[in-house]
Amino acid sequence: MRALITGGNGFVGRHLAAHLSAHGDDVTVTDTEVDVTDVTSVAAALEAAQPEVIFHLAALSHVGESWGDPSTVLTVNVVGTGVVLAAARAVVPTARVLVISSAEVYGVVHEDDLPLTESRTVAPASPYAASKAAAEQIALQGFRGFGQDVLVVRPFNHIGPGQSPAFAVAAFAKRIVDAERSGATRLTVGNLSTRRDFTDVRDVVAAYRMLAIDGRPGEISNVCSGVDVSMQAVVDALCDLSGRSITLEVDPALFRPVDVPVLRGSAEFLYATTGWEPTITLATTLADVLSDWRERES
Repeated sequence: MRALITGGNGFVGRHLAAHLSAHGDDVTVTDTEVDVTDVTSVAAALEAAQPEVIFHLAALSHVGESWGDPSTVLTVNVVGTGVVLAAARAVVPTARVLVISSAEVYGVVHEDDLPLTESRTVAPASPYAASKAAAEQIALQGFRGFGQDVLVVRPFNHIGPGQSPAFAVAAFAKRIVDAERSGATRLTVGNLSTRRDFTDVRDVVAAYRMLAIDGRPGEISNVCSGVDVSMQAVVDALCDLSGRSITLEVDPALFRPVDVPVLRGSAEFLYATTGWEPTITLATTLADVLSDWRERES
């Protein structure tokens, strides 16, 4: 397939481009050189690439940072999605568009609500989540109003080698590697009681490609492992892999204004549609993340 990835130089975009190329796809990557809020810029990129599938990853994606500048987050994530869809309708009207959303749209849920399915009412609890919920509606309106071939994808937390330390698991791994080198025995941490459904980014991008081939237009698909794990367990596992004795000190100043206590999803619809299942264990992912930081810090 001919594919174009917006936000293609980011963490997920790099893994997706590698995965598509490994399957023989013709991949065009765009990033900051294409302003997704400018229809002329996006249309020119689509005209040049003539993609059959557009993976719309470009977004401001840090939940915590979204509290500081919500208007910019809304502009990039919502207006940008509308612009990409409009440009696609004008330039490559038969192209399939995967709009990558987030499980953060589900908001604060209770244990009785789990696992979360795509039919669950969304209740975003952060500016980032609100922007993604709005972007989903823009995408689905494209399908309902124009008959556009659009799919919405809701990945839960995805981690793996190459992720920015702006995100929790990568940040912990980096700090543990730093401690290995400096001999430090204490780490200051935020809220470790939250539980998340983690999937390796390499499994996530495999799901994206499978949806590009077999997904159903106008549908929403979770991408998740179906297992929730506490951040405490993740940090403990990273410390164990390191082999160092590290004391964790909780600092309430590092807590977010609102933190979703637990997320766990169901990928049954994705499995029924594409046959996708995660293949990489959390233990393998964490070991790879730690090794990645050792290589980057060497």
